[in-house]
Amino acid sequence: MSAEEAPAELARLLAVMAALRDPATGCPWDRAQDFATIAPYTIEEAYEVADAIGCGDFDALADELGDLLFQVVYHARLAEEGGRFDFATVTRAITDKMIRRHPQIFAGGAAESWEAHKAAERGARAESGVLAGVPAALPALMRAQKLTARAARVGFDWPDAEAVLAKLDEESAEVRAELAGRDAARLADEVGDLLFVVVNLARKLGLDAETCLRGANAKFTRRFEAVEHRLAAAGQGPADAGLAAMEAAWQAVKRAERTA
Repeated sequence: MSAEEAPAELARLLAVMAALRDPATGCPWDRAQDFATIAPYTIEEAYEVADAIGCGDFDALADELGDLLFQVVYHARLAEEGGRFDFATVTRAITDKMIRRHPQIFAGGAAESWEAHKAAERGARAESGVLAGVPAALPALMRAQKLTARAARVGFDWPDAEAVLAKLDEESAEVRAELAGRDAARLADEVGDLLFVVVNLARKLGLDAETCLRGANAKFTRRFEAVEHRLAAAGQGPADAGLAAMEAAWQAVKRAERTA
C-alpha cells in the first residue's frame, strides 16, 4: 500500500466507526459505549502493541497498531457526537504540536529542548510545578519513573546508582521491621517505598522499569511452564508435586538455560 492510499483508508475507517455508532442501524454494543467504558480497551491495545514489538512479531504489530488506531477513532467519534471535537481536531493538534516542538526542522529556528517546549505548553495550560502533567492513570512503575525523572532535572536526585542501592537496603530493612506487626497499611506503605526506590535504580542505570518487569514476567512464565513440563514428564502436576520438587525442577530449568 502506498502513502497516497492512506487518506482513503482512514476515511473508510471513520465511516465504519460512524456506522457502528449510528443511533438507528448501528451495533448495539458499540452504541452503548462511552469514554469510560472504552478507556480500558485503549490501554489494553497499547500494551498489545508493546507486546508485539517485544516479541519481534511485525505481522502482529500491523494488526495491533490498527486496533490502537481504532481506539483513537472511537474516542474522537464519541467526542464529535458530544459536540466537543472531532478526529480532524485530534490530528491537527498533534501535527501542530510536533511542528511547534521542532522549530529547527519546520521553521528554520534554533533548536530548543523537548522539555522546554513541554514546559511552555504546560504553562499555557496553567499547569505549574515540576511534576505537572504526569498522568495519574499511568501504570505505577511508569509514573514513578516519569515523576522522578522530572525531579532529577532540577537536581532532586541521588548522585549515582550506588547511592540508590544504599537507599534500597534502608527501605528493605524498614519492610523487615514491619513484618512482626503485620499492620497491612504500614506494610503497604513500606513496600511502596521499596518499589519506588527500585524504579529509581532502573532509571539511574538507564533502564525502563516497566520494561525490566515485563521481561522478568516473561522469564518467570517461561521457566514456570518449563517446570510444569518437567513435572508432567514425571507424572506429576504442580499442585501435588510439593515445593521441594518444584524448586528442584526450577533449578534444573535455570541450569538448562545457562548451558543452552
